[in-house]
Amino acid sequence: QVQVVESGGRLVQAGGSLRLSCAASGRIASINSMAWYRQAPGNERELVARSTGGGVTNYASSVKGRFTISRDNDKNTAYLQMNSLKPEDTAVYYCNADTTTADGWSRICWGGGAQVTVSS
Repeated sequence: QVQVVESGGRLVQAGGSLRLSCAASGRIASINSMAWYRQAPGNERELVARSTGGGVTNYASSVKGRFTISRDNDKNTAYLQMNSLKPEDTAVYYCNADTTTADGWSRICWGGGAQVTVSS
């Protein structure tokens, strides 16, 4: 089994910064990519940022230049540094890990989400 847990969500004022963390644990042989998604009330879940095993990153246009995804491969952890936050960034942020387990199975795992609220 693979578990993914997000942390760091909280209330922050517009213009502020916040860093989310995502830790994957369990019988993991390798992590192919880690990504952050978000879902605001009434909206579909959308990709915010992704980091592949080869170090390639991509971002939603709405966050490019403000958000940065990074990874600590030794800790199976990903981070999302969010700067210049806007009220429209308010959402539940979910982490997604595309893993290969110790048994050789491919597993895509989701965390339970972290609430980020940006006040105006």
